[in-house]
Amino acid sequence: MKAVILAAGEGIRCRPLTFTRSKVMLPIANKPTIEYVVNALHDSGIVDIIMVVGYAKERIMNYFGNGKDFDVHIKYVEQKTQLGTAHAIKQVKNLVGDEFLVLNGDNLVSAKTIADITKKHTKETSILTATRADTTGYALVMEKNEKAERIVEGLALKDVYNINTGIYIFGPDIFDAIEDTLQSDVGEFGITDSIQRMIDSGYDVHAYRTDHTWMDVMHSWNLLDVNARILEDIHGSVHGTVDGTIRGEVTVGSDSIIREGSHIMGPAVIGRDCDIGPNVVISPSTSIGNNVTIEPFTYIRNSVILDNVYIGSQSTIKNSIIGENNLIDSHFITESGKDLLIELEEMLYRADELGTVIGDNNIIGCDVSTAAGTLIGTECRIGTGTVITKQMPSHALVV
Repeated sequence: MKAVILAAGEGIRCRPLTFTRSKVMLPIANKPTIEYVVNALHDSGIVDIIMVVGYAKERIMNYFGNGKDFDVHIKYVEQKTQLGTAHAIKQVKNLVGDEFLVLNGDNLVSAKTIADITKKHTKETSILTATRADTTGYALVMEKNEKAERIVEGLALKDVYNINTGIYIFGPDIFDAIEDTLQSDVGEFGITDSIQRMIDSGYDVHAYRTDHTWMDVMHSWNLLDVNARILEDIHGSVHGTVDGTIRGEVTVGSDSIIREGSHIMGPAVIGRDCDIGPNVVISPSTSIGNNVTIEPFTYIRNSVILDNVYIGSQSTIKNSIIGENNLIDSHFITESGKDLLIELEEMLYRADELGTVIGDNNIIGCDVSTAAGTLIGTECRIGTGTVITKQMPSHALVV
């Protein structure tokens, strides 16, 4: 059986991080989200993979190549215009066999998750579902005796907690249903519409439930929760030079230096070629990418720092995400808050707890502080002594 990974979308709700990368390339414990999907497929014995790419496709293709380094075989198909998941799956019509597995590249799964559908699937179409107390933003699957009766998008239904994970096994008949969807006026052409058309036409659509790993980064700040959960499963290893103190499960990459007086508390991951300290404190649930410099007397907790970042001395960063290639001067402080309402693309979304999310390629002066829930775009210039209390668009100049 071949696997199709949908990886064409931008992930607008994950801005500002997705201004420069697709959502599937957001890092979790220093690995792109989609890499966890590839690894899960490999561990399931599925090594023939087709990736449907589109937005920022070069990052994905350069990272995975033909799949040899990941012990799989990868082919790419481009969805030139992002018109929904049904349109994306149509792109692989001539590349898949009689049955094929479909997964989203921006959901974390395990081999056990995949087995929950592949081992139960018998014929026609299968959907994998999961139970969630909060079903906001997900399609709901109404089923009886493992047979799907209805898929509902954009509504909350009383006493229905069964959500669609976006993992399917399809046969060739799905392409006829996709053609019907593409000729309709439903707006974005979602594969759930095609599946509902099959149900309405009398096809058997089986719904199987998983209790294994399935995690979604719906908004940029969800990266913090997912990162923390993945870090809980790491086994620490040290390949750099450590003159400070390490407690718990901490991974330190090659040629990284943890200087005297620094204290790292796991679970945490530090990438390659980093220079930490002296007298830096990194608290649990923190991921630090490659080539990151953190100057003395800085405190970081429950945060994700991407590659090629400089953080000046005596900074305090909590519950925050800092994108690539950021230059941040000393005394940078991120205020953190709980139960926040955050405006994104003229919509309000709730964050349980968040400091700041910073996009790529910014220069931030010394003595800058940010209010809880602040989103800063890409290529901004923020002057010394600034207090940021509202969202900053890309290319902003603040003096």
